[in-house]
Amino acid sequence: MAENQSHSTLPKHGSFNLGDVTTSVAKVLTDDEKIRLNEQNKRMISNFQACRLEQDARKNWDLFYKRNEDRFFKDRHWTTREFEELLADGIDSSSNGVKALLEIGCGVGNLIFPLIEDGHRDYFIYACDFSPRAVDLVKRHNLYDEQYMMAFTCDITTDQAFETLRESSLDIVTLVFVLSAIHPEKFATVIGNIFRLVKPGGVVLFRDYGLYDMAQLRFKPGHKIAENFYMRQDGTRSYYFDENEVGDLFRNAGFETIVNSYIHRRTINPKENIDVARIFVQGKFRKPSS
Repeated sequence: MAENQSHSTLPKHGSFNLGDVTTSVAKVLTDDEKIRLNEQNKRMISNFQACRLEQDARKNWDLFYKRNEDRFFKDRHWTTREFEELLADGIDSSSNGVKALLEIGCGVGNLIFPLIEDGHRDYFIYACDFSPRAVDLVKRHNLYDEQYMMAFTCDITTDQAFETLRESSLDIVTLVFVLSAIHPEKFATVIGNIFRLVKPGGVVLFRDYGLYDMAQLRFKPGHKIAENFYMRQDGTRSYYFDENEVGDLFRNAGFETIVNSYIHRRTINPKENIDVARIFVQGKFRKPSS
């Protein structure tokens, strides 16, 4: 179930995952881990470079998909196990129409196409991504069908989504390993835009990197942009969330919290003597019905 979303080296062959543990605590750092985090502060990314990364964000993700196409991220067949809302009956009794699902940051379709492959065609699926190249790869997929799907390029940190979607028109929005790639100063705008898009009673399904995840601890000096915010080798960026921070973001936008917690998982590879701790934050948030 762990996502290879860190762009860092993770065990792949001969590895297995221990079951998820849900807690309200991120992680108790060892002395060695505290030293590693302090080392990251010795050489920070300059303000000029940080601004350049923000300006080049779309280009860097486009280059990522040019290099990797659909070979990097694994299909997310786990989403219906974690988010039973995706299994709900597709008929919306309030409007006598088909429910609408939006995946923000769809990439090459690693969430939406497994839903279709597993027989979940109850929704009209909207899928958007910052990268035009990723959206093009979605449209070229053999399961892409505009009868029940629409993929489009969108910068969710702006009002661009409202050029395609109406306010209060979506039953479910997925935000899975997406917010971490966005500058923290824009988090509130993103969640606010989602609040406008979701129907009263609609839900947002959230999963992203948690504080002190293995990938955060592995960053060397020269990669840290700001607190819990880092640059990867390919120029893309990653933020690591505190559980309370996530809850505050959604609550301040007007959402009710259904559940919000840390998810701990260990990836073990005895052959390579690897024991990797992964930490995510997972939540479900509802727009009030009234």
